[in-house]
This record gives sequence, C-alpha cells and structure tokens, in this order.
Amino acid sequence: MKTNLNKRIAWVGCLGVIGIISTEFGIIGVLPQIAEFYNISISTAGYLLSAFAMLIAVTGPFTVLFASRFDKRTIMLCAMGLFFISNFFSIFSPPFWILMLLRVLPTVLHPAFFSMAIAAAVKGTSQKDQMRLTAVIIGGISLAQVTLIPLSTFVASMYSWQSAYIIQGFIILVTFLIIIRYIPSLPNERPAPFRNQLSILTQPRFISGTLLNLLLITAWFCSYGYFADYLTKEKHRSEQEISILLLLFGAMGVLSNYVSGRLLGKNMFRTALFFISGVFAVPFLFYYTGDSFLSVAAVTGVWGMMYGPCFLIGVGYMISAAPHAKEFANSLQTSFGNLGVSFGTAAGGFCISRYGISVVPWIGIVFGILAVFAVFWRVYLDKKGSGY
Repeated sequence: MKTNLNKRIAWVGCLGVIGIISTEFGIIGVLPQIAEFYNISISTAGYLLSAFAMLIAVTGPFTVLFASRFDKRTIMLCAMGLFFISNFFSIFSPPFWILMLLRVLPTVLHPAFFSMAIAAAVKGTSQKDQMRLTAVIIGGISLAQVTLIPLSTFVASMYSWQSAYIIQGFIILVTFLIIIRYIPSLPNERPAPFRNQLSILTQPRFISGTLLNLLLITAWFCSYGYFADYLTKEKHRSEQEISILLLLFGAMGVLSNYVSGRLLGKNMFRTALFFISGVFAVPFLFYYTGDSFLSVAAVTGVWGMMYGPCFLIGVGYMISAAPHAKEFANSLQTSFGNLGVSFGTAAGGFCISRYGISVVPWIGIVFGILAVFAVFWRVYLDKKGSGY
C-alpha cells in the first residue's frame, strides 16, 4: 500500500473519529439541559453516556471479528451511516427511552470503525510509522474535544440541546461522503482463525495492557463524565464559559496526544506513568485553587493535557502485546476503553448521588493507583520475557 494512501486513510479515519467521539462524548456538555428537559436527575441522564459505552464494551470484540471478513471501506461507511441515523432522529427530541435506543444504535460498529481504519492506515508501514499513523486516528478523540464538542456545547447553550445533534450529524455526513469519494475498496485479506486471535487473551503481557487501559480510562471518566455539572455547581461557571473551558481542555489534549505519540515509541513506561500522575494532581489543583475563571481555566488546561493521551496509551500497550492480531487487539482496546467510560461514569454518578458533585475529581484516585500497579506489572513481564 502506498504511503500517500496510508496517510489519507489515517486523516479520513481521524475525521470519522471526530464525528464518532463528538456523538459519544458531546452529550457531556448538554447533560444538564437534557436532565432538565426530561425532568430527570443528572445521574439518570448520565446513562446516555454509560449505556453507550457499555454496549460497545460488550459487543465490540464480536462485531470486529465478524467485520474482519468484509471490505474495510464498506464497514467504515456502514458505521458512519448508523451514526448519522442516530444523530438525525435524536434532533426531534423523542421520549427518553427512544433517545436511549438511538444512542446505542451505532455502538454495533463503533469499534469496527476504529479497527478497520487503523488496520488500513498502518498496513505495509514500519513499526515507527504505525504508531504515528495510529496517533493521527486516535488524535481525532482530542480534536473532537477541541472542535465539535465545545462548538456543540456553545451552540446548545445559545439555542437548545437538540442543535448539538445537528452539528454532529453534519460532520458524520461529510465523513461518509469523503470516504465514498477518496477511499478505494479495502478488501480484507483472509483473517487469522478466531482461535489464533483469541489466544492473546491468555497472554500475561496483553492482560496487563488491558487492565491498564481499563483502569486509566475509568479513573479519568469518574470526573470527565460530569465535567459540565461540576464546573457549573462547584466553580460557578456559565454555559458559555464551560464551552470555552471544553475548548481549552481539548486543545491541551490535542497537544499532549501529539507529544505522547512520539514519547510512547521511545519509552512507554515513563510516558504512561507521567500521564497517570494527572489523576492524582488534578483533584488537588482544583481543591487548592479558587473559582475565578482564570484559575479554573489553568487547572482545566492541566486536566486536558494529562487526560488527552489516555486512549493512545491503551492502544500502545495492548497492540504492542499482540503484533499478530492487531485488529482484534484494537477492538478489545476500544471495548475495554468504553467499559472504563461506563465504569467511570457509573462510579461518578454513584458518588454524586450520595456525597454531592464536589467529590467528583477525587473518585478516580483509587483507579489511578491500580493503573500504576498495572504499569509495573507490564514492566516485570517485559523483563521476565513472559507472554511471548
């Protein structure tokens, strides 16, 4: 496969990820509005995020194994189609249970899009280029946080929460048309037998990477899932200010994602530990700073910088432990990552319902400690040569 095509697929994949992630996490900025509109609690509204993530966690590996038999371009188009349908019908503010069904509809092909895009982008490239091209696609997560998510939050604050779905649906539609126009057919080579791919589940190195991925994302989403509500009630920020803070959060995430993509290739251990440290630093920074906009913005910037690479770190640790089953490994990363989103959101909602919104930044510390243990376990296994 030509290098130019690899790069083109990576950037188109990045655009698709922007649309997907803005649909998945853009709900965070409008959760208070949705809770008010449907006259439900913020923790109940949070099910729109946790249910989305849970369905991906449960179905992801199976759908990717099934999708690996088909043309990658076709799978990418089908995924974009489902996300467009989900966004389009959500605009009409249906009953909450229908809104929930529309939310979980595209989860069927969410992990498949990531897996197919990454597999197509890195095909035939060197190990060094593979991590850089993967970083471009995964970078769509941070780019969504600096573009579509704050934009949709801002527009929703000016008009209504339904307008967020209009913006997200438009980007999904644009991606769909770009794939049709600029990405050629990408037939899958004969996939490895299921038994061979499933064998990675018994390898200690892969298990340690999976645990790190799960625990790190869980730690961050205990607080990130309630970003808007925390800043509104505890730091007394307006909806317009929150959209600006989301923009800052995402901008720092884009920068740190780019830097970490290079650092991971040099030293995964130190890079992972550095960004995990943010789980412990952010709560103290919020606690010891006031509620002025500048101080909140400064801490939010640090928050975004430390949070930004968490998905890329998970990809790096899991795929490096499964070089012969990358698509399946990536699907598991997506599934366990979303399981972390679900666990984190659920843990945050549980603590909020009992202790109030003020405890949100502190909840992730327990999972952060466990993530550190997972990193050191991987170091031990690497030195021991286990899992090969």
